[in-house]
Amino acid sequence: MSNIDPAFLRGLTRPRLARSSYARRDVLRMMGAAGAGVALSACGVQGQGGKEKVSQTDVQKYWAGKAKNGKLNWANWPGYMQDDRETIKAFEKETGIQVTYKEVIQEMGPWFGKIQAPLSAGQSIGFDLMIMTNGIQLEQCRQLGYLAPLDLAKLPNFQKNVGPSFKNPSYDPGNAHTIPYESGVTGIAYNTKYVDEEITSIAQLFDAKYKGKVGMMGDSQELGNFGMFLLGIDPEKSTQADWEKAAAKLREQRDKGIVRKYYSQDYVDAVSKGDVWMTMAWSGDVYSLTSPDVKFVVPKEGGTIWTDNMCIPKTAENPVDALTLMDWLYVPENNVPLTEFINYMPPIPSTQEILKQKAAKATGDEKKDLTRLSTSSLIFPSEADLARLRHYRRLTQAEEQEYQKIFEPISKGS
Repeated sequence: MSNIDPAFLRGLTRPRLARSSYARRDVLRMMGAAGAGVALSACGVQGQGGKEKVSQTDVQKYWAGKAKNGKLNWANWPGYMQDDRETIKAFEKETGIQVTYKEVIQEMGPWFGKIQAPLSAGQSIGFDLMIMTNGIQLEQCRQLGYLAPLDLAKLPNFQKNVGPSFKNPSYDPGNAHTIPYESGVTGIAYNTKYVDEEITSIAQLFDAKYKGKVGMMGDSQELGNFGMFLLGIDPEKSTQADWEKAAAKLREQRDKGIVRKYYSQDYVDAVSKGDVWMTMAWSGDVYSLTSPDVKFVVPKEGGTIWTDNMCIPKTAENPVDALTLMDWLYVPENNVPLTEFINYMPPIPSTQEILKQKAAKATGDEKKDLTRLSTSSLIFPSEADLARLRHYRRLTQAEEQEYQKIFEPISKGS
């Protein structure tokens, strides 16, 4: 990735956001061979007592005797914090807790590979808080018992301010181990210069009249989700039979020549230039495009919501301090500066009203930027859009292998 211009990838004038976004999107292709290989390497690794359900006794046992130490170490992705660390400085000033912040996560596969050995041995990884995307590696950490059970009683701001769509996710029932940091959506982007109808449906990605002008994502899980959405199947509740039906429709779309290309990140440039007229796309990419011709929609059949989550390694040396920071970030006023910088979906709906108030008081370009941010459906989706969003299917190791066999060959032409 080092020789790719991230500003080109995102169509941004602020490269810091482009860097982070490309890195995070890259990891969402975790269902590809490299990501699957790393996750599968965890087979047979002894964890620290992972459980499907975490009891209150488990929570009390973990947190018993733990206290604030006045410091914490935070592992995050590049570009997921202001350049001047404004948010961290505000937290330190208010709480007295000193934060060592490092942008050490580039992809989930390598990150899991780095932390797996010490966590399996019950040793510290040197971090008390880390940001992990929902998917294979987070599921591995959960199953292997690598994550601290959260004491939700000590997360009152989370309980009070989190949006309903971000609470009790399928990938972490009851928010037993994680709470969201930021989110985004996989939907459809289309160029209104070339498409003279409103795009509202995944079925339009399969319409023969757009032969050679449709972009699809090469990631197996993203691709599979859209195939299932088309057939009215909820990916989170899907079976192997559902995957095979969806794959058949996706192969048919490919074999008819409707798909120009299966993209990773380069669909952004393709849809902007008109190489493709419509494509699967990530909401954050489309928000950041300077072209007014490209629109984004959550299709009526459904779209995928991905979430980057805050979680505490079970071997954290300063877990109480980490929990304090997690809850502090759920004060809406504390979260707003992050939303202004990152330009993704915050898990706190009330940040929208605060941003609107800031926009009303601002002038010039700042007013224009804040108004666009606070009114964008890409940052603050409607309740109707949110209701149509689904997460990736939680896959066991055996299911993961079958899923790959079914969907991975489609984008490879086999």
